[in-house]
Amino acid sequence: MEMVRYVSNEFIRRGYVQTYDWTKNERASTTEDLKRIGEEEKNAVMDADFVIVLLPAGKGSHIEFGIALGQGKRIYLYSQDGEVNNFETTSTFYHVPEVEICIGTVEELVETVTKEFSVR
Repeated sequence: MEMVRYVSNEFIRRGYVQTYDWTKNERASTTEDLKRIGEEEKNAVMDADFVIVLLPAGKGSHIEFGIALGQGKRIYLYSQDGEVNNFETTSTFYHVPEVEICIGTVEELVETVTKEFSVR
C-alpha cells in the first residue's frame, strides 16, 4: 500500500489526475459496500488514460487490468525484481502489446510513464 501511495503522489505532484484511490477505502462490510466500490473502481478504469499495476497485485487489480485491456488502454505493469518474466508464474496477458512491463525502481516506472503520457 505504501508503494501505491508513493507512486500516486509522484504522479499527482507532476500534475496527473488519479481517477481512484483504493488505499483510502475502509474494509467493506456489506455486499452493498462491495457493489459501490466495484462500480467506482470500474468507472475509474474506464475514465483513465492509462493504468498502472504494481506486482504483486491482488485479484481486484487483475480485474482492473482486464477491464483496461478490454478497453484498449495502455497498461504499465511494474515488477521490481523481474518476476513478471518467470515463465512458470507469468500470465499470457502480461505479454500482449498494450502492456509495457517496467522492471526496476518505482522512480524508473514514473519516468517511463511520463515520457509516454504528458499532462494535458
